[in-house]
Amino acid sequence: MAMPTCSASHEFEHLKERVYRRFHELKIVPPTPDRIERLIRSAIHTYEESFFQATYQKLPSTSLAQLDSLIDSISFLEIDEEKAASNGSIQISFNELKADPGRAGVDSVLKEVNKLRTIRNLELPNDLFRDIPHKVLKKYRQRVSTEDLRELRRHPDPIRYTLLSAFFWLRCMEISDNLVDLLIQIIHRIGVRAERKIEKEILNDLRRVSNKYGVLFNMAQTAIEHPEGIIKDVLYPVVNEQTLKDLVKEFKHTGPAYREKIHTVIRASYGSHYRRIVPQILSILDFRSNNDVHRPVILALELIKKYTQTGMHYFLVNDEIPINGVIRNNYKEIIIEKDEKGQERVNRINYEISALQMLRDKLRCKEIWVSGANRYRNPDEDLPADFEERREENYKALNQPLDADSFITALKQEMIQGLEKLNEGMPKNPKVRSTDYGLRIKLKAGFRFHR
Repeated sequence: MAMPTCSASHEFEHLKERVYRRFHELKIVPPTPDRIERLIRSAIHTYEESFFQATYQKLPSTSLAQLDSLIDSISFLEIDEEKAASNGSIQISFNELKADPGRAGVDSVLKEVNKLRTIRNLELPNDLFRDIPHKVLKKYRQRVSTEDLRELRRHPDPIRYTLLSAFFWLRCMEISDNLVDLLIQIIHRIGVRAERKIEKEILNDLRRVSNKYGVLFNMAQTAIEHPEGIIKDVLYPVVNEQTLKDLVKEFKHTGPAYREKIHTVIRASYGSHYRRIVPQILSILDFRSNNDVHRPVILALELIKKYTQTGMHYFLVNDEIPINGVIRNNYKEIIIEKDEKGQERVNRINYEISALQMLRDKLRCKEIWVSGANRYRNPDEDLPADFEERREENYKALNQPLDADSFITALKQEMIQGLEKLNEGMPKNPKVRSTDYGLRIKLKAGFRFHR
């Protein structure tokens, strides 16, 4: 009897289950458990030997040389960092290549870009592990992460180069994901900080005028009755000067004026600090979309990339500048300005901010994806190529029923139980109180939920 393939998974229990199922399908009495274990381990060993050799043969000589050079540089750096620095060697350690990016910021983005460039210099083929399941590669990646570099260098060539290639191939995708995460977090942070700053200024400065409509009605009625009257003599007896000042101030803190204040703070933060990461990200990540509706954002990024080395305030008049799908209608008056000749021009920095905000929205729902990433990969590749062939096995791994009606029924029941539990517990919960503005829940972490 042929053993089941090991390419889908190397987990011993999973393979053991498949072996027993195969014996059952063939109506053959299985061997003893010890014999089954030896058969499985032998199959895994045979598969790995074949896999290592096949991968080694697919690696071009340039990649092999680059892998050796990188490992030698990393080893030299870890042995003597001062000498490595003086010799101009690659200033990146193996621990840094394995590390997560940390908090979102300019420095973390630049570090991730440096790591990604270092790995891409290895020139590993894009399709090197295309047909190998992610689970299998993660096993080899973990092995490299835990082994000492000296141990790795002692392996035979096929094993050493395959392990290193699997590690760097996966890390390339992970770092691409990290860069997208950092970009999304930074864009979000700039906007949130600007809103908080403006809201704080408003709260410190604003006196809300009560009965605004009554005040405005009295003013309008008085103006109609005394069209020739002097404002000071006619209106001030009806509404005092301070109330009018408060009305003007409140209007300035809402609508277009409020948005302009927010954008001014965002522009200051982006232009003075975060803007320098944009050329780095656009030069290292390839953003794509499968839908022509989102094509304007891709074109906007290409335009921004084209102008990164210029200090121009506006884009050129004859440039094709995507507007619809990139700039929200509420912000067009902020981004499209008039120059000294009265001609409409697109402000570069304001346009960049708008394009990046739109990019963030599209990345989060995968309407725009990143070539070479994993979590932000092409959504058309989300399902494994053999998903239909292994449908039953895949659904079992996901712990989901094959029948759609069963899935929907279970989901409905789960939602009903959750809502019933919320409904029963909310009136007795001391952290929940009802206000004139709706429900307000104070969570343990200090955040607040408003409804």
